[in-house]
Amino acid sequence: MDARQIRDAVIDAALGHVAFDGWTETTLRAAIADAGVDPVSARAQFPRGAVDLALAYHARGDAAMVDYAKGLPADLGISGRVAAIIRRRLELADREAVRRASTLFALPHHAGDGARALWGTSDAIWRALGDTSEDVNWYTKRATLSGVYAATVLFWLGDDSGDHHATWDFLNRRIADVMKIEGVKARARKNPLVRAAMLPFSVIRAPGRADDMPGRMS
Repeated sequence: MDARQIRDAVIDAALGHVAFDGWTETTLRAAIADAGVDPVSARAQFPRGAVDLALAYHARGDAAMVDYAKGLPADLGISGRVAAIIRRRLELADREAVRRASTLFALPHHAGDGARALWGTSDAIWRALGDTSEDVNWYTKRATLSGVYAATVLFWLGDDSGDHHATWDFLNRRIADVMKIEGVKARARKNPLVRAAMLPFSVIRAPGRADDMPGRMS
């Protein structure tokens, strides 16, 4: 088995334990045993233990989401595609695994990991949509979408409606709210006073692929 196969086997096995033991060392040990993979090779895929297991599960969900996004028709528009992508992202997820991950990433020493995972999901969505922004819009788009996604996940975790229709209605309302804001921003940018006020921010550039920091000045 190659590294990806080992990682996927352990993640799949872990989902049967997460509901009871959370994203913990107990779950990781049981998953490695259930997957029947070499323990040393398995541990190498999750060097920090259970937190890396949870992050790998999240990253796998993002990858599947991006694959789905590639097949969406352009005539849905940005808001329609964003709604479809987020809905699919949640439909592919194990709700109890996400609930337990939310608890894990709420811990102070893992909050940074959770924030990076959330930002990564937002960035993956925008990239899948073909976003090419390089100025401050690169950040505002991802920050706004991160807020929409996080709020929708929290709503979804407590949603008992059939087929989660209440969650999809909630998601559509949040996206509609964002589109209203974007309309206001677009009109504001046409105002010469606003353009002058934003001039200092024009030097902000989106991060390059090799950068470790969230942004850079140029």
